[in-house]
Amino acid sequence: MLIRAGYDISFSVPAPTPLLLLLSIHPSRDPDLRSPHQMVFDPPLPHSHYMDGFGNICTRVTAQPGTLRIRNEFTIEDSGEPDILAPEAEQIPVEDLPDDVLVYLLGSRYCETDRLSDTAWSLFGHVPPGWARVQAICDYVHDRITFGYEHARSTRTAYEGFMERRGVCRDFAHLAVTLCRCMNIPARYCTGYLGDIGVPPVEDPMDFSAWFDVYLGGRWYTFDARHNKRRIGRILMARGRDATDVALSTSFGGAWLTGFEVITYEQEAGSVDTPVRAARG
Repeated sequence: MLIRAGYDISFSVPAPTPLLLLLSIHPSRDPDLRSPHQMVFDPPLPHSHYMDGFGNICTRVTAQPGTLRIRNEFTIEDSGEPDILAPEAEQIPVEDLPDDVLVYLLGSRYCETDRLSDTAWSLFGHVPPGWARVQAICDYVHDRITFGYEHARSTRTAYEGFMERRGVCRDFAHLAVTLCRCMNIPARYCTGYLGDIGVPPVEDPMDFSAWFDVYLGGRWYTFDARHNKRRIGRILMARGRDATDVALSTSFGGAWLTGFEVITYEQEAGSVDTPVRAARG
């Protein structure tokens, strides 16, 4: 299938302000592009790209006083298949994990493994290791946290989400990632596009979505504690230890969000394209 996706984001800036943006799709999806993927700045500004330590494409730009608008819209091909289901995937002992995977066992800014380790073992220590244990964690987080846009808070950690029992998709992902790491299952935080493809559409405002990957049986698999079901059409933008590593924008000075629109819709041959709202988180 073909998916049309993109964004239109604006900032108000009072003084020259450096910005770091993670708004490009992940390089692993570059071969799937069927139209140019180009970030457009209005007014035009010099900018540069680099790859960070997690393999994400980062953009550097210095916004000038006034309003900065950033746009991108592209078409990408997708398999149309739901997230992989592999109940036979086994948990790998820590001593046998690849070196580059070990970082995803450690605590991080939003994932306080030290505060949730005892809780995790009391909840999931009896569950067979591997896929079943990760699914049990997803089920638990899905049931424990109440989703609501009004609950969004950029500083909420996994432990706070666990205690407050409310949040948005990043809070579901942070708690699930943390519980997995507590159980010695490498887990990484992911962000990207996720339209309502293959599921009933909703009328909520569009946004980017958060989910997570776990390392089982020698490869990474996708899980989503917010929706807790296999989904179609994920378009990965970035991944890292937690939301710190994949922030859509980081400003080194004052920059206030004044406009935000995300689109994700399936393009079907021989029919009129109908926009599909992205899963907000």
